[in-house]
Amino acid sequence: MSTARYLALIDLLRAQEFPAQRGRSATGFSGPGYHTAELSAADQLGDDDAAQVLEMREQCVAEHDALLAVLGAKWGEPQVFSLWSLLERSIAGEEIPAPWQELSAKFDSLHIWRADGRWIALGLALGEAEGPSYELMAVVTEVDPP
Repeated sequence: MSTARYLALIDLLRAQEFPAQRGRSATGFSGPGYHTAELSAADQLGDDDAAQVLEMREQCVAEHDALLAVLGAKWGEPQVFSLWSLLERSIAGEEIPAPWQELSAKFDSLHIWRADGRWIALGLALGEAEGPSYELMAVVTEVDPP
């Protein structure tokens, strides 16, 4: 997918109402106060070889950087929001609101903007647990970061 398509998808999510119940959507998950869009992920590739996954991962990083530049031009410099403390608090038993609790389990940090009463977050997770992996996600939420 291209940066223009990602931007159009984020704008579409910003305009949509939030559902009353959490559920799978065409782009990821949506629930009370949030929409997620899985823009690119290693698990979308199936059984491709490691070299192809690595190439796709590098493409994902480039797409992240390009989208970050476009969103920054649109809404200004993003805040970098570290999620490690949310994960620690969640492990300790504190109730962390959706979508932030799920995001803290996937991403170390997010780039976030506030626009028109909603938060827009962009996350990039790069892992090496069982070979090259990655995930690029956008989130639109009215739930303030905890």
